[in-house]
Amino acid sequence: MKYLLFLFTLSLLFPTFAFSEDKEVRADKKKFEAKGFWLYNDLDEAYKVAKEKNKPILAVFRCIPCKDCVKIDDVLIETHPMISLLLKSFVCVRVVNTNGLDLNLFQFDTDMSFVIFFLNADKTIYGRYGTRSHRTEWEHDVSLEGLSDAMLGALDLHKGFPKNKRSLAGKKGNPIEYRTPERYSYIKRKPSKLDYSKPNVAKDCIHCHEIGEARREYYWRRSKPVPDKLMIPYPHPKSIGLILDPKKKATIKSLKPKSPADKAGLKNGDEILAMNGQPLLSFADIQWVLHQQKESSGELRLEILRNKKKLNKKIRLKSGWKLEDERSWRTSAWTNRRIALGGMKLDPLTDQERKRLGIRTPLALKPHYIGNWGPYGTANKIGVRKGDVIIEFDGQKSFKTEGDILDYVNKRKRVGDSVKLVVLRNGKKISFRLPIQK
Repeated sequence: MKYLLFLFTLSLLFPTFAFSEDKEVRADKKKFEAKGFWLYNDLDEAYKVAKEKNKPILAVFRCIPCKDCVKIDDVLIETHPMISLLLKSFVCVRVVNTNGLDLNLFQFDTDMSFVIFFLNADKTIYGRYGTRSHRTEWEHDVSLEGLSDAMLGALDLHKGFPKNKRSLAGKKGNPIEYRTPERYSYIKRKPSKLDYSKPNVAKDCIHCHEIGEARREYYWRRSKPVPDKLMIPYPHPKSIGLILDPKKKATIKSLKPKSPADKAGLKNGDEILAMNGQPLLSFADIQWVLHQQKESSGELRLEILRNKKKLNKKIRLKSGWKLEDERSWRTSAWTNRRIALGGMKLDPLTDQERKRLGIRTPLALKPHYIGNWGPYGTANKIGVRKGDVIIEFDGQKSFKTEGDILDYVNKRKRVGDSVKLVVLRNGKKISFRLPIQK
């Protein structure tokens, strides 16, 4: 009854939300078309103009009306001296929805709501720009200086085209399940192209995050494990120990001690020119290489510039290295929390909390949030409460993080299964049966 009441309340509020979003979508279109500089939602025209003028394409993908990246986007379209000058060397196109988007070409981190592609008129990708390691904070990952550096790098690659085309081949991924978003059953009744003559055009927009959700649902609803690429997408360079300078293309600011990057003999100030043979323009280009790398053991081949000398290095990876990536900030993590945790978000206990409670096993996670509605309220329904500490999951006590549990369920469990959950509450152990969600 509470869930139905929630849905009813939401239905009363939705028209207001829809009107606000629709207003923002239309205002964005009007604003950019008035400038007369940007092509708007027209990639085909961008390819045509780029071919005629022999210019590279700068395609900005920006979900409207998402607020998480407004700052960098607004600065981009304003009068930053360096960026405004460089933009004139590109054919610039703004894409505000993914309806009809060629997903075999445009593959990117769908937890982003702002990403840039640099590409040739023949659809060869020069590079990507845009990343984050927090839901709303960007300053450690992107900057105007970094964007300028990436733009200069893209222009250099364009000057060397097509001689360098072979080195760019890896920047395009293999074909995925469906070529366009609207073909996924998870994305219901969405057109392949927006019709701005219709009222509430915003409700027809397919957002970036919907693509990622639809791809994960594609496998889970077929009783298949979600591929590692979708469970742990686009690992941040920090996951292998690389702390990069956001103001430069791909320059090492510092290294995590004893990390794979540190053990490879890299040094602060090294510029990474290429990784696995691909020239780099940004954090996002490194993430693309890491995204393509298997979770099993392997190595990354690097060409670096140190003191004006080019050197070759190798980063050796151990099996399970992707699990080092921080994923709790991602919108996509909530799909996995619904499935594996019944709508809980879990945080590890501090050392002080462990000591106070006398917990010595690796698994000691406390609910930071417990959902209340639908499948996201399953943990709440079976009786799990804030303040509980999970010390056993399906007979396992070795999981250290929420991510470990999410990956375990993805690989070992299916809809209809359940797991034994043991929590510590007020010094006593309590057991629950937690069903795995659809």
